[in-house]
Amino acid sequence: MPIQINDHVPTVDGVTSIATVVLTCHERTIDVGLADLAIAGLDRAALEPVLTYCAELRCVADQASCPGCKRRTRAHGIESLDAYLARYAEVVVGTGDTALTLRGPGEGRLEVASLDDVARTWAGEEYWYWARRVLRKLRYGLRRAHISGEPATAEDATPAILLMQPQLPDNIGMVARAMANFGLDTLRLVNPRDGWPNEKARIAASGANYVIDDATAHETLTEAMGDLTYVVATTARQRDMRKPVLTPEQAVAEIRRRQAEGQRCGILFGRERNGLESGEVAACDAIVMIPVNSSFASLNLAQAVLILGYEWIRTSPVQSLGRVTTYERPKSTGLDLGEDRFATKEEVAGFLGHLEAELTRMGFFHQPRRSSLVMQNIETMFVRAQPTDQEVRTMRGIVAALAHGKGKARKEPD
Repeated sequence: MPIQINDHVPTVDGVTSIATVVLTCHERTIDVGLADLAIAGLDRAALEPVLTYCAELRCVADQASCPGCKRRTRAHGIESLDAYLARYAEVVVGTGDTALTLRGPGEGRLEVASLDDVARTWAGEEYWYWARRVLRKLRYGLRRAHISGEPATAEDATPAILLMQPQLPDNIGMVARAMANFGLDTLRLVNPRDGWPNEKARIAASGANYVIDDATAHETLTEAMGDLTYVVATTARQRDMRKPVLTPEQAVAEIRRRQAEGQRCGILFGRERNGLESGEVAACDAIVMIPVNSSFASLNLAQAVLILGYEWIRTSPVQSLGRVTTYERPKSTGLDLGEDRFATKEEVAGFLGHLEAELTRMGFFHQPRRSSLVMQNIETMFVRAQPTDQEVRTMRGIVAALAHGKGKARKEPD
C-alpha cells in the first residue's frame, strides 16, 4: 500500500493519517485496530511498510508530518504552551456557563475540556516510537505470549476476585498478574468498559495468561456473585452501614474458615475512578478496609488486589520465598549458608593463632603486655561474626598474603 502525501500529511488512503493507524494499532492491538480502521487493502502484510515509514521517520525526507505528532510541533517552532495557545484566535476551555474563553493573535478556534489536557498534549506524541513498538509485535508477536502458567491450587480453592466495571484493560491485566503472584486464579469482571476478552489485558498480565483465559464477564454484580455465599467489599471510604469491618488479614481468615466449611467466597473491588457505590457495598456481607495513610487513602486497583492476595498467600501451603525452578530449591528465612557450614571453634582458634603470630612477627604489638587484651577483642569480634569455614580459610589467606606477599609480590624471607 503506497504512502500518499496529502497537504503535507502522510496518509495510507489519501485521508487517514499514518499517525491514526499507529495510534489505533497501538491502543487497540494490531488485529482489532485493523478491523476498527476498516481501510481497504490494509492488512497485516500491508501494515508493515506503513509502520516502517513512521518508525524510520521517512516523513522527514517527504517534508510531511501528522497532526498531533511532536515532529510537527517542532517544525512549526512551537516551544511552549503559551506559543501553542497563541496560534489560535480563540481558545474555549470547558463547556456551558462555566466555559472560559481566551483570546489570542492567531487564527481559528480551539475547544478543550481543561487546560490540564492542553498542558499534557500540546507538544504532541512521539508516534515514531509507538510505531517501533507495534512493528516489533507485528514481526515477533507478543512477549511472553507462549507463557500460560498454571493455577497454584485446585479449582474453586481460592476466593473469586470481582472487579466492578473496570475501565482500563491494562488494569485488568495487572490485576491478573497480581493474582497469579499470590495464588489466586478466579477472576470475574462486571460489565468491563472495553468489553471482554481483551488482548491489551493479556499483554499487561505479563504471562499470567491462565487467569486471563479463565476470566468471565458478567452484565451485573448480581450475576457475577450469584453462586457465592460470602462476599466482602473493599473500600477506602467510610460507610454508614451495620456491617462487619475487617482488615485484609481478618477478611482472609474469615474466608478461609468459610471455605473450609464448603462455602464459595469472593472479594469485590470497585471502579478505578470512584470505587464502589453504596448499593454494591450493601449487597456484600462485610467491608474490608486496608490500613493506609488517612490523608491519602486511594489505591491503584492492582495494588489493592495485591495486598489482599499477599494476605491470602501468607496462610497458604503453596507459598514460597521467591521463585522455585528445576535448578532452584525453596528458600527459608534466616541466613542462607548454601553449601557452606559455620566454622568450628578449632578452625577459628587456628586462624586467630595464625593472625597473632604474624602480628607479633611484624611488630604490631608495641606493648607486649597488652597483646592478650588486643587479641581478646579481635577474638570477640570474629566469634560474634560467626564466620563460615570458607570465610576462615579466606581470612587466613589474606593474612598470609599481607605478611609474605603472593606470586611476583612474594617477599624474601628475613
